[in-house]
Amino acid sequence: MTGYSMTRRLVIWLTVAISCFWFVAAGLGVIVMRDEFGEIFDSALQQTAERLMPLVVDDLFQRPETDTPLSLQPNNAVAVAPEDELIYQVRDANGRVILHSHDSTKEPFKAPLVPGFWQDEEHRILTTSAVSNTIFLQVADNMAHRREASLEGAGALLLPILILVPGSILLVWLIVRRLVAPVSELRNAIAGKDSGNMADIELTALPQELQPIMASVNLLLARLRAALSAEREFTANSAHELRTPLAGALAQTQLLIGELAPGPGQERARQVETSLVKLTRLTEKLLQLARAEAGIGATDSDVDLVPVMDLVVLDAKRSTPNPERIRYHRPPGSTLMWAASEDAFAIVIRNLIENAMIHGMPDQPVDIHVETGGNIRITNGAHPFSQTEIADIRQRFGRGKTAAPGSGLGLSIAERLLTQMGASLTLHSPATGREDGFEARIHFGQLPPRK
Repeated sequence: MTGYSMTRRLVIWLTVAISCFWFVAAGLGVIVMRDEFGEIFDSALQQTAERLMPLVVDDLFQRPETDTPLSLQPNNAVAVAPEDELIYQVRDANGRVILHSHDSTKEPFKAPLVPGFWQDEEHRILTTSAVSNTIFLQVADNMAHRREASLEGAGALLLPILILVPGSILLVWLIVRRLVAPVSELRNAIAGKDSGNMADIELTALPQELQPIMASVNLLLARLRAALSAEREFTANSAHELRTPLAGALAQTQLLIGELAPGPGQERARQVETSLVKLTRLTEKLLQLARAEAGIGATDSDVDLVPVMDLVVLDAKRSTPNPERIRYHRPPGSTLMWAASEDAFAIVIRNLIENAMIHGMPDQPVDIHVETGGNIRITNGAHPFSQTEIADIRQRFGRGKTAAPGSGLGLSIAERLLTQMGASLTLHSPATGREDGFEARIHFGQLPPRK
């Protein structure tokens, strides 16, 4: 199951919430502003009408009566309204236009001759009357101008928000990242814990909310250290307690074989000896597997593994009746520094050499190569293996098609310990540079893809 980022979610939700609040505030501001603009424009209509009415009445009484509507030019005293913004008409009680501004049509406005405001899609008109409701002045304001003013005002409110939203995203991201930084530090500290690093977490700058988590993790680490220590101690004690009686029983059986005369009794004693030898080897492998499961492979400090290789190879030569079969190749003065347990690495090399000696062709050598890049190759003669057969022998207790003695645990133990060391084990057949053979290759550093 794929997890999600708490930081990303916080940034997204906080940014959305802040942006929504800003846009709602801007929308309410636009509504209030539009109402205020409407009041201002209505006040301008009313003031214009109040200023025009006395001048219109005085002008009408001074002009001769005519059936043709009079048009006042901008330089006339009555034409006080700004061009293209406010227009007006003077109508008599019958609705006939008797006077209009220079930019107004001669056709009467659609507004009725009723004092007050009237509005359609094009104009908002204020109607006032004089001389006992015989003269009506209608002042019209273009609605397009009002809408334009509202849009400009809305743009003035919204444009800064559109600019500030990206800035708010960056600011929120910086704040959230700074606040959750202790969480990331604690996560990284916990992620670095494994069987080779069980030390307590020491983070002094954690906030109070995270300190109980760190205390709980440290308590869990202490319990794990105690459990692993008890398991390793039990494994070591078990190895000692099991080896001693088995060795004693094997020694007594071998003495009995020497004392018995050739015959059925001696043959049964030899069968007991063979069974005890198998049991001893199986017990040794099971104890090694238990130690591997207990996590003895990883350590905190780097050690040179080449001296361990030298000692294990020398011991293998001494324990085999044909030491010339083991051929050891390593560059002079080579080193192999790695954070690994020397004892665990010795178990790995011993198991791989034993497998090569037991399952390889007895008339062909076992070559052990320490390469310049730090990798180790152990090669023995064998018929080519298929990928299916290689997969089978990688399994625990997997032995493949062989009649040689063994338990099928050597490769599992080696692979388990190498994984704890941060290394890997790959198996190849044919071996490198050959048409047959079997090769076990240890890789240190970045784990290669398994084939």
